Amino acid sequence: MTLGYDQKLYILAFDHRGSFQKKFFGIDGEPDPEQTAVIADAKHLIFEGLSQAVAAGADPAVTGVLVDEQFGSTVPEETRAKGLRLAMPAERSGQNFFDFQYGEDFGAHIERFDPDFTKVLVRYNPDGDAAANREQLTKLERLSDWLKQRERKFLFELLVPAEPAQLQTVDGDSDRYDSELRPELMRRTIAEIQDAGIEVDVWKIEGVDERADCEMLVAQARTGGRDGVVCVVLGRGADDAKVDHWLSQAAPVDGFVGFAIGRSIWWDPLKAYVDGKIERAAGAQKIAENYLRFVKVYEHAEALVS
Repeated sequence: MTLGYDQKLYILAFDHRGSFQKKFFGIDGEPDPEQTAVIADAKHLIFEGLSQAVAAGADPAVTGVLVDEQFGSTVPEETRAKGLRLAMPAERSGQNFFDFQYGEDFGAHIERFDPDFTKVLVRYNPDGDAAANREQLTKLERLSDWLKQRERKFLFELLVPAEPAQLQTVDGDSDRYDSELRPELMRRTIAEIQDAGIEVDVWKIEGVDERADCEMLVAQARTGGRDGVVCVVLGRGADDAKVDHWLSQAAPVDGFVGFAIGRSIWWDPLKAYVDGKIERAAGAQKIAENYLRFVKVYEHAEALVS
């Protein structure tokens, strides 16, 4: 099986779990069946929005859904039925360090749903807790090996949170950290993950402000003969202007193939629906419009240099 991915990929991400149930519904701990159904219904509305986007012209072959098993309900099956790409998470929600959501049964859950991509969310700073980093790498290598043995694609969402000492060097300014320090820290992190024997097909990474940094990250992702490995930009819940800028820097770079955006697309319309301010159909329509707008932004930026 060739490492990497050879198509565009525009993913609508709504695999949020702990933060989703707490911020939208004020539910702490494990939700009961009735609460689970309410949360699942809200998530289905996000999928209804994506379905409208497909009906309005989004290409099913490059349209992706990132949804969780806990609250996904029928969305994985519906995603398959519509011919969309399906990604599902393997990590336990709400943890600072990676662990398997279903422990030793992780493989059975992946095989049950048979997603196109198995996704992990990992917070890792190369200057952070060395022991915790090593523990994460050990678990991630196990997952990587399992996936490759079964010819399954690995989607790796990487967040590089600032260490206190790093923030101090930029006077506590998180924007300066993002622009001045984070790109090289991301490159170092990808290198450490690769050196640990973890093989990723698609890197889902935080946006960077300069095209040269996008090029640097792709070069690292593809080092050592990993020529087919690609990157997509995540939204991080940022406003449209910031996400537009990240997409415009990444889209022209060979090796970037799209995005995986969540809250920036669905947060406001879904919140309005949950709060009773708009009807369900209006919420779905707005989600569709937001998704299609980011596709247009990406493809416009890509076309400028093609």
